[in-house]
Amino acid sequence: MIYEHDIDKANEIASAALEKLHKLTIAPSPDNFEVWYVYYAHLNPNLREEIDEKIRSEGSLNDKTVRALYEKYISETRHQDLYKEAGDQIHSTIQDVSGLVSNVKSATDQYSETLEGVNKKLTEDADKEELQEIVKAVVADTTKMLDNNRQLQEQLERSSVAMAELKKDLDRVRQEAMTDGLTGLANRKMLDERMDQMLEYAVQSGLGFIFMILDIDHFKAFNDNYGHQVGDQVLRLVARTLVDGVKGKDLVARYGGEEFVVLLPDTNIQAGVAVADNLRKAVANKEVINRSTGERLGQITLSAGVAEYAQGDTVESLIERADSALYTAKNNGRNQVASSPNSDKAEKRA
Repeated sequence: MIYEHDIDKANEIASAALEKLHKLTIAPSPDNFEVWYVYYAHLNPNLREEIDEKIRSEGSLNDKTVRALYEKYISETRHQDLYKEAGDQIHSTIQDVSGLVSNVKSATDQYSETLEGVNKKLTEDADKEELQEIVKAVVADTTKMLDNNRQLQEQLERSSVAMAELKKDLDRVRQEAMTDGLTGLANRKMLDERMDQMLEYAVQSGLGFIFMILDIDHFKAFNDNYGHQVGDQVLRLVARTLVDGVKGKDLVARYGGEEFVVLLPDTNIQAGVAVADNLRKAVANKEVINRSTGERLGQITLSAGVAEYAQGDTVESLIERADSALYTAKNNGRNQVASSPNSDKAEKRA
């Protein structure tokens, strides 16, 4: 996203954005602020349309919704811009090298013609002066050829360094595009990609995997009581605990708001429930301390819904079953794990 407003216009837009955040009681974090800055600057019609529609239908917006809008319209756009910039640089580098290679090829062709001419003259009777002229011509063309080769080598070395830096940039951008900014976990984009891969593998191999949704109990109340900064601290604490509690090819992702997802490949429902319960206990054993004040804020707990892939499942049906199990865990008192039976379709095939 490119911002090209003069200082007066930028101040006007920024004031409107901050006023709106205050009115909605949403934390003026950089991401939240940028959503409303883009909104009032009329830089993204689709963003404006979705915000207006949500306000009409829901009456207001919250942190979770604004964060989702940021990921959808701004974060994604920024990554696309970075990819385009890197792509343009790669294209320019390739053009530079291609142009120089073309010049060297032309010089090589000319040098070959010179050598053929020299060879022809040497087979004929030539006096001393003619031989001196021939040698001078060969030396001049050889010097030119060596100079062209030196330029090509230098350009290739510069291009090699540039391409290595561009690869690092692209790897960094891709990592950012696949990572949740707050927790450092995989984001929805990476989760969707991994889900598709695991589903394809499960269909081909016949092996199942676990899709697990974990939700922080009473997180909104916790956030309201202690503020968004402490709420963010809790999210990061849970994220670290979940990552520490899995291994190997397991994936932990932030699903949105206070919800997390864990994918366990080659795992059955019994093992999946056991992992979920261990994660729940690990989080419950953590004590939250306000880093600003040192105040002990107590413990947090998780509820979890676990579903095992079975033949006939789609991504949507698997998520729906895990989500249904999560609601069961919450309705039964929270701080517990519930599992979903296989879908009817899957059971009939078993």
